Amino acid sequence: MNLSKPDEQKNWYAIFTKPRAEKKVLQRMLENEIDAFLPLTKTVRQWSDRKKTVESPLISSYVFVNLEEKELYKTLPIPGTVNVLKHLGKPAKIREDEIENLKILSTNHKDIEVSNYDRVLAGDAVEVTKGPFLGLIATCEKTSTGHRVVVKIDSLGSCFNVNIPLSFLRKIENKNE
Repeated sequence: MNLSKPDEQKNWYAIFTKPRAEKKVLQRMLENEIDAFLPLTKTVRQWSDRKKTVESPLISSYVFVNLEEKELYKTLPIPGTVNVLKHLGKPAKIREDEIENLKILSTNHKDIEVSNYDRVLAGDAVEVTKGPFLGLIATCEKTSTGHRVVVKIDSLGSCFNVNIPLSFLRKIENKNE
């Protein structure tokens, strides 16, 4: 039985960073024993003489921390941090399922071929049941080229499009209804 107050429980929060400082901020937080997470994606960059695969943040200027609200002050003295993302004047809590979706997206960044499957319709809440995105919870969106899954991170106002075969999806009850 947990007798601690709700604000004494660990939650995920978004820390706003200086531009292009996310990786260094993450490293400094880990050195300070702060449970932190930075979703990264691999992209190919073209230079005049070569191509190189680089890791860049999935969401620019944010690092996520798992702390009690009263411990957020520990993140602000870290060089490169700017502030804590706030909603209605209080630190905005990021839901655990949103962090899990970011983890899935950051470890599986390749598009998957589209296949036709009519069981899932546009606007349906879905869970990925097969493949590298297993466990991802998202919204299905129909496009002119087939089907896409839109992953929404409501706390941050962000969304990502991923191509996934509809046969890999299972319709789930919408939590917001």
